[in-house]
Amino acid sequence: MSRTTARFLAGGVAVVLAVTGLSGAAAADTTATAPTGSAVVVESNAFLQSAATNGVVIVPLPNAGVSYDTTTGLSTTLPVTGGSVNLRGYYGNVTLDGSLLFVDVLTGRSVCFKQLAFSADKWRLTGVPDGSTTPVSLLKPAGIERSAQSGTTQTLTATGFTVDPTGAQFLDTQLSTTFFTGGQSVGSFSLTFNG
Repeated sequence: MSRTTARFLAGGVAVVLAVTGLSGAAAADTTATAPTGSAVVVESNAFLQSAATNGVVIVPLPNAGVSYDTTTGLSTTLPVTGGSVNLRGYYGNVTLDGSLLFVDVLTGRSVCFKQLAFSADKWRLTGVPDGSTTPVSLLKPAGIERSAQSGTTQTLTATGFTVDPTGAQFLDTQLSTTFFTGGQSVGSFSLTFNG
């Protein structure tokens, strides 16, 4: 091999390595970070008392966070785990961690919802019941609703959060109760999505 050929070959290898190195750095710089944030469902004291009177208990399961305030009620925080959403444009979905267990102590029946999500398309909190792969619309924002965006952070607040008619029918059937009704007030809702 001549010196000229060797120089061209070495130069070609150097160019390939440089391009590969640059493309790797470019890929590292553009790697998407996982979205963060949380959805907070507040069950009002009025709803909690009504549910308890009718033998219905809703239990947030890991990795949901729970706190109680005597003024506002029971807050369930569901961490954002993924998704892509445009709240102002009403499209996309936010996937949430945690589960919700609905129990009727009078009938002894229960149903657990996993794969919780907020669907901006449907404007509903949805969940997939055990033994199924189909999401059920459970709750929907109501009252005064405000959505905003600042940089990559989107927020939604709703002074009301009501039972979806589809969810009410599903829950009443599964729990063998007549407690849930479409439009029933649960409390309030907020969502923060960074991503």
